[in-house]
Amino acid sequence: MRDLIVRRSDALTAGLTATLCLALSALAVHAAGFGVFDTTLYSGLTVALGLAILLLSQPGGAPLRLLHAALAVAFAGLIWLWVTILYAQEVFFIDITDGELALAWAAIVLVFYATFRGFGWPMLLVCLVLAVYLLAPFGADESWRRVAENLWYSTDGVFGRPVEVVGRVVLVFIVFGAVLQTSGAGAVLLKMALAATARVTGGPAHAAIVASGAFGTLSGSPIANVVSTGVFTIPIIKRAGFRPTFAGAVEAAASTGGQIMPPVMGVVAFLMADVTGISYLQIVVAALIPALFYYLSLFAMVLIEARKRGIAALPAPEVEAVTSRDWLQSLSFFLPLATIVVVLLQGRTAQFAGFSALIVASLLCLLLFPAFRHPRAWIDALVAAGRTAATLMVIVAAVGFAIGVINMSGVGLKFAQAILAVSGTSLFLALLLVMLGSLVMGMGLPSAPAYLIVAIVMGPALEQLGLPTIAAHLFMLYFAVLSVVTPPVALAAFAAAPIAGARPMATGGEAFRLALAGFVIPFLFVWHPDLLLIEGFSLPGLLWAFAIFGGATWMLATALPRFDLRPLSGLEAGLRLTAALLTLVPYLPVSLAGLALSVALIGLHRLNRFKTRTTTIEMGGKT
Repeated sequence: MRDLIVRRSDALTAGLTATLCLALSALAVHAAGFGVFDTTLYSGLTVALGLAILLLSQPGGAPLRLLHAALAVAFAGLIWLWVTILYAQEVFFIDITDGELALAWAAIVLVFYATFRGFGWPMLLVCLVLAVYLLAPFGADESWRRVAENLWYSTDGVFGRPVEVVGRVVLVFIVFGAVLQTSGAGAVLLKMALAATARVTGGPAHAAIVASGAFGTLSGSPIANVVSTGVFTIPIIKRAGFRPTFAGAVEAAASTGGQIMPPVMGVVAFLMADVTGISYLQIVVAALIPALFYYLSLFAMVLIEARKRGIAALPAPEVEAVTSRDWLQSLSFFLPLATIVVVLLQGRTAQFAGFSALIVASLLCLLLFPAFRHPRAWIDALVAAGRTAATLMVIVAAVGFAIGVINMSGVGLKFAQAILAVSGTSLFLALLLVMLGSLVMGMGLPSAPAYLIVAIVMGPALEQLGLPTIAAHLFMLYFAVLSVVTPPVALAAFAAAPIAGARPMATGGEAFRLALAGFVIPFLFVWHPDLLLIEGFSLPGLLWAFAIFGGATWMLATALPRFDLRPLSGLEAGLRLTAALLTLVPYLPVSLAGLALSVALIGLHRLNRFKTRTTTIEMGGKT
């Protein structure tokens, strides 16, 4: 009897959660296509649904499920009180009672708890530290009543711009991505990537990079992308002969790169446009070349690893041919992306671009994937989208609180002043401090909230350094995103490790090595802004940046594993690291010296290999 009750309870919870997920997905689609029926009510609904879905999805026994259900209901009541008070404030001035202010703190604590359940300690600690700083006498020494009124009973704080922008703009792209994943478009894209890279050394790993990067641009979370695409890509990489640790690291690094890859950039592009006031199209144009650089560096790292392990290209009989049906089905991915660009070029809103892409993708998937015509497939897609959207709404509510604290206390400006005081006149030192701060603040967060927190706290420092706004924000975005492959909290790598059957920390270290170029690229486009194609860029400057990146990347890619066409000695590897560092120095004579050393090292390496092969041939194959 007890087992029957438990099973029915589980089924009831699962059904309720799925229903709430469907409701959240439907809200997102309606808001993107037809507008928000009421700003206040919409924000309240999306946050309330997000918290309820997240808590009801948590594993645990019946007592914990009952507690979470009760907390979800209580939070819904607190949201209704919030809506009621905001409506009243629109008509006349009202005094919010101490009891209502205490309930505001109860609601904020529930947001903190849900954030902890969904994302662990990092974001919770950020919120708690900021809250203590705001209230404590040794900090901002604000009144708890004023904090509750400003950060809860308003459209700032918890319900500020993060909740508004994510709810209106970002959620529809999550639904769009879920439709593509569930329909089978992802499998078709992976098959085409495998066919395109099969004749290249290490082809399966290159294919995984292409597929994971393509879907990563639609996902607001590298971790979610690792889990969804890694189950397909990681086994393929392992079957090719790569180590399990390397297979997991490739997936983690490629999925992370999707967050900086246009046209969607893990939905951060739209947030950046809102924060900076720069147009979406200008942002994606500026982000394009650095993102391509990142993926080129991953290809180089995989190529060297394949050479080192003796992994050849796939034999022709093992390569599954791409059929005309595959090409036709691939339109379900490429045409919606083209729709986004076309709609935005027409001057329409980002949310309408997402809605249009969703409609195009849905129609194409219905036509091209027969299994997707079953209602169950649609329900699965919308439920998956609702789960992802729920976690995002909870975390941006917590981010809204953090941003509200920063604005109330002025801690962001103080942080910027501290960075400038420590760095003095050294731009490099200031950038290094911002990099470290961004990595720490981005730990454990999806790319969108990670960028928002970093931009609010670190943005003033970079702006005072005189950097172009777009360069400053892309710099912060890169390091906020790369925090998920940076040990000791390399969450994207930790998510890939169980799929690969590898140790998490070793996978994190490998992912960090593969993504190393991502730590170089932001400094590169700060010193060489021609890479961003912003106003005043020159073709010679762009070509010079290409040369610097190419030389430095190849030196790093070969020096770290100590292999090029053959194993490298410790001296050769050290010289290559030296050449890479010299090439990256933003002083022309030093950069030229670094490039010259790189060319010399590559030439000597190939000459020595040629001599070794010639001697071997002359000796009849004996060394």
